[in-house]
Amino acid sequence: MDYYIKGSDIIVSEPDLDLDETLDCGQAFRWKKIPSDYECTYTGSFLNDCLTVSKLRDGEFLFHNVPENDFLSKWLNYFDFDTDYSELKKQFSEDETLAKACKFAGGIRLLRQDSWECLISFIISQNNNIPRIKGIIDRLCENYEGRFPYPEEFAMETEETLAYLRSGFRAKYLCDAAARVNSGETILGDIAAMPIDAARAELKKIKGVGPKVAECILLFGMYRTDAFPVDVWIKRVLSEYYPDGFPAFAKDNAGIAQQYLFHYIRNLQTAAV
Repeated sequence: MDYYIKGSDIIVSEPDLDLDETLDCGQAFRWKKIPSDYECTYTGSFLNDCLTVSKLRDGEFLFHNVPENDFLSKWLNYFDFDTDYSELKKQFSEDETLAKACKFAGGIRLLRQDSWECLISFIISQNNNIPRIKGIIDRLCENYEGRFPYPEEFAMETEETLAYLRSGFRAKYLCDAAARVNSGETILGDIAAMPIDAARAELKKIKGVGPKVAECILLFGMYRTDAFPVDVWIKRVLSEYYPDGFPAFAKDNAGIAQQYLFHYIRNLQTAAV
């Protein structure tokens, strides 16, 4: 990744980034595609700091009105720009199926999200679809004047006060998560540093956090790239292409490999239908 400053903007050169594939693939839910004069533009938030980013041309992106210090201290890490995805895809391509997946959606990157926001977001994601997840999170942020609530204030909510979210059975899980994090019973930073099996077990102590949600929190909220969320699409991949197990050489970055496979199999089979 290279960048340069142009007025109040940052221009980023990164061949291994596609905004649609990265920001609208179901790993983060506060990004929205908006009309613009560019090839595509998204607006979203991380740690309650807003960003508008546009594609100028293949491999070149405009980060609107971003001071260099903010880019280096926040957005560079968020977009995982220090990771060489070309090298990762080269490694993954030792496997025939992964090679096809990387070629199909080579612009996916892992977003390094806040663990608290990720916890709440993926509790909301249970048995849900992306538009509805985004709607619930939008209503949550609107209630807190456009920002994501902090644990200490969200812990004051009850199932009744969360009725405006229209989140159904998930409200009681959200309350439990907020109470645990606020009280210190669950310390997300400590969990992120645990051996992965211990981290999984600790996350699953939170009501409503099952195996898949725990893996998503580990991968997207704690950058545990050895986490491997399994949903109906990945079950199909494992059954059809990896009946003898996922390739051992990709184990340390299995979560990133999963992102390519998820996008590939979902779009491939949807198109076939």
